[in-house]
Amino acid sequence: MKIETTREQWLNSAIEVLKPIFTEKGYLVPKVNVSCGFPSTGKDRHIGQCWATETSEADINEIFISPKLDDPIEVLDTLVHELIHAVDNCKNSHGAEFKKIALSVGLEGKMRQAAAGEKLKARLKEIAMPLGEYPHKKLKFHMKIRTYKPRPKAVCKDCGYQLNIQKKWLHYGPPLCPVHRTEMEALGVWEID
Repeated sequence: MKIETTREQWLNSAIEVLKPIFTEKGYLVPKVNVSCGFPSTGKDRHIGQCWATETSEADINEIFISPKLDDPIEVLDTLVHELIHAVDNCKNSHGAEFKKIALSVGLEGKMRQAAAGEKLKARLKEIAMPLGEYPHKKLKFHMKIRTYKPRPKAVCKDCGYQLNIQKKWLHYGPPLCPVHRTEMEALGVWEID
């Protein structure tokens, strides 16, 4: 009988096998909660996020791994990055202390996107084997692509007074300048939907 593993169980097991990477370099990985979920910002760009202890009622770091990831090596790589934030309790963002820890455990590149170098990546492949497949399939989502339409505005040709116009008032046309009492010039897109 096969025992099913949840994403969170897999991620918690992953943290346990990743801890030696940090202890070998003199860093202690604190107790964290880890889950599969979207980061609070940049869903289309960010693949992980760690929250400081003071933001959690449990008073521990909260880590989220994006549901866009399903490759176990990529998940482990992202988890290492987020665990670095947990080690310093998100105090240094991607600054000097983060960089010091990141480089020591084997991350490379620009610190905001720091990822496993070749040596660490090889170790993550070894770590992934006993963990097995990450029990999650990539979530596909498409951000609605918006075409930019300049917001409707009106400007006085005489004094330059300018204001934004709400779409619900477009059918009245450009307003009068409060100073000159002349009709203001329409700027931007004045289409009524």
